[in-house]
Amino acid sequence: MIGRADLLSQVSRGSAHLDDLDLNPLLISVDAELDTVYDRSKPRNAVADTLDAQIVKDAVRFLEDGEKMQLSYSVQNTHRTVGTRISSHIVKRFGMRNTLQPDHLTVNLSGSAGQSLGAFAAPGLKLVVAGDANDYVGKGLSGGTIVVRPQMSSMIVASQNTIIGNTVMYGATDSTLFAAGRAGERFAVRNSGASVVIEGCGSNGCEYMTGGVAVILGEIGANFGAGMTGGMAYLYDPEGRADAMMNAETVVTCPVADGYWLGQLEALLERHLEETGSAKAAEILRHWDTEKHNFLQVCPKEMLDKLAAPISVEEAAIPAE
Repeated sequence: MIGRADLLSQVSRGSAHLDDLDLNPLLISVDAELDTVYDRSKPRNAVADTLDAQIVKDAVRFLEDGEKMQLSYSVQNTHRTVGTRISSHIVKRFGMRNTLQPDHLTVNLSGSAGQSLGAFAAPGLKLVVAGDANDYVGKGLSGGTIVVRPQMSSMIVASQNTIIGNTVMYGATDSTLFAAGRAGERFAVRNSGASVVIEGCGSNGCEYMTGGVAVILGEIGANFGAGMTGGMAYLYDPEGRADAMMNAETVVTCPVADGYWLGQLEALLERHLEETGSAKAAEILRHWDTEKHNFLQVCPKEMLDKLAAPISVEEAAIPAE
């Protein structure tokens, strides 16, 4: 595929505000490329099998007969992209738009997962980690479900500790991630359709986000929402510190007032509690009538005229240029 720009074409996303970019200048083929020869016969570097090889082997009844299964393994940080290979088998066997239950194949992991846990995870796969995970959790998440929570024996206060690494949910397109703990930097970069609940994040959160929903039940880092053009974020901000961390060029903030958005937020919190047992979510929901006023809604300026329900426009007015 190297140099084969002639095999590429621009596709429509079906929405006027997403189809205003002309990619033709990038797709031009030049005569000089016809004289360029690439050696495509070189052998591939050998790569040792990952934990996914064992998962595929153990999940044979699921893959062949569609039987609902739960599998359990110890995991360590040298196990990368856990869930990716089994996802390719799910798509081959059942299709990308399958009718599997969200937890049709549940893989329980105990320990510290390596990079790219659940990358490109497909519908029907659920990954549950009792422990923690490295960078790029849920990269390209495409329908699978990921849950990360501390081990039952852990004495840490989850909401005060990092449980997943940097660049979580990079380019995710669908489904959900729930993590009872903080994420690192560049959380939800280019998220374009997935829903995620975490309990704090570092700098550049929701950077270049184009869709989906992010709920953050803790402090955020600087430059939040830079380049954010779609989706929605909710920040638990009882001390009123979050506004100082916003990138005001791209987003506006306001209280969560409309019932539509409050319903969306509460439903995600309830699911977060159900999946992770989060003490932070439990406390907020226990005092919901009071705590709901401590949430800040973060909306991209580009989406203000495209929302399914109104936000507090008076308090989220765009400053004059």
